[in-house]
Amino acid sequence: MYNNEVTDETCSMYQARGYDNGVICSNITKCRNCDPHEPCFVPDEYKVYGVDEFAHFEGEQDMMQEIYQRGPIACGIAVTQDMENYTSGIFYDTTGDQEVVHEVSIVGFGEEEGTPYWLIRNSWGSHWGLDGFMKLVRGKNNLGIESDCAWAVPKDTWTDNVLHHTTKDEKNDPNNDFTNGDYPVGPPHEEPFLKKAEKGCRVPKISFKNGERRPEVMPWEELSADELPADWDWRNIEGKNYLSWTKNQHIPIYCGSCWAQGTTSAIADRFNIMFGKDLTTPLGLSAQMIVNCVNTTDDQGCNGGDPADVYEYIATNGVADSSCEQYVAHNLDKASCDAISQCKDCTWPPCPVGETCQDKCWAVDYKKHYVSLYYGFSGIHEMKAELYKNGPISCGIQATNTFEQDYYGGIYKEYIAKPELNHEISIVGWGTSKDTGEEYWVGRNSWGTYWGEMGFFQLPIGTDYNLGVEMDCNSGIPSYEPYTGEEITYIQ
Repeated sequence: MYNNEVTDETCSMYQARGYDNGVICSNITKCRNCDPHEPCFVPDEYKVYGVDEFAHFEGEQDMMQEIYQRGPIACGIAVTQDMENYTSGIFYDTTGDQEVVHEVSIVGFGEEEGTPYWLIRNSWGSHWGLDGFMKLVRGKNNLGIESDCAWAVPKDTWTDNVLHHTTKDEKNDPNNDFTNGDYPVGPPHEEPFLKKAEKGCRVPKISFKNGERRPEVMPWEELSADELPADWDWRNIEGKNYLSWTKNQHIPIYCGSCWAQGTTSAIADRFNIMFGKDLTTPLGLSAQMIVNCVNTTDDQGCNGGDPADVYEYIATNGVADSSCEQYVAHNLDKASCDAISQCKDCTWPPCPVGETCQDKCWAVDYKKHYVSLYYGFSGIHEMKAELYKNGPISCGIQATNTFEQDYYGGIYKEYIAKPELNHEISIVGWGTSKDTGEEYWVGRNSWGTYWGEMGFFQLPIGTDYNLGVEMDCNSGIPSYEPYTGEEITYIQ
């Protein structure tokens, strides 16, 4: 990271593949985008990151100072069977194993009942340990945790928006056509998908097949337009960003999953808002699980789908977080959504080229995230009131070629007399232009951080130039339990 540029995960999706089992370090491995009818390609420009300084160090006191003054550190650790089975409490290994074979980050330290501990973040998913974290006894070099650490200072690439500008040679890199394991660089080859992709990844008009579940009083019935602020943006409410991670539905291959992406982003954001103090990290919800499990007909999955189906499915079945089921941009090759298609773990060894190694994986239990209520709405006042009271919402727009290819920032305007909604996005707030006084929606897309304003965009409010964003929106109220109450109104 000191000598090279590093991208984010909307540029280069984690595929559990490396140079020794199917993915070489080509330009398209560093950052890619994919279209439904063409091979994947390297974007013209994308955001990059790096570090200015870095060093190895060790020892309890130096580790505490570094964490306190500059942030989390990376440390090597031994792994024992008891550690792999850790569920809670302050762990203390009694085997004496100090052979470093694994890397973790240490994000803090503390003391409980006289026992000092490190707060460790692992990379084994939220179903392990304390939602992916662990407390390990501090000051005893247990599991070798205090003997092999590293710190780094981030390079400021955001103040001046440092971008990588792709050269012609990088675009024409012969390795860009490399097929990495079981994830081809080009688009899926199912002919029905290629045909439907032309129509968009969202049905034009959403339909709650079993009716809506509405609260007795809707936000727009409680709040008048005069009670709403002039600006509201969930990315910055009193200095706090409540949003989940930004996504890219088009990698590692093209997938028309916007109906699953825009909805799960909005629902995850609402969990971050409503249960933020109880969440160890910002929550992201698994769009791949939705692609897998709400995939009962040819009109779902990567072929596009109905956002209403997402809310109805999650209300009854729940959804896992994004550490449970990696996004692979594929439909299931089977009709049923079994347990391993919802949340899984896998074991050694790394999977050879050309194999999927699913026989080395198994289903695991996971925390389910539900919506207890869900409903549709439209129009400026209903959208603002719902946004203000409950959080981001998902809405349909007509995504045109111009919007996709030519938007780089500012308020986007394109006149469409009768919008045909073909794409699902999330609206996270609204604002007012300081230059023109024009009101705009703050939208969030699922096309990666290299698109638009780091994956976000602005559309004018109350005109025919906003891609129909005010026509068809929906939302749900998050819960950790499926809703079983009766104080709701069913709207057929």
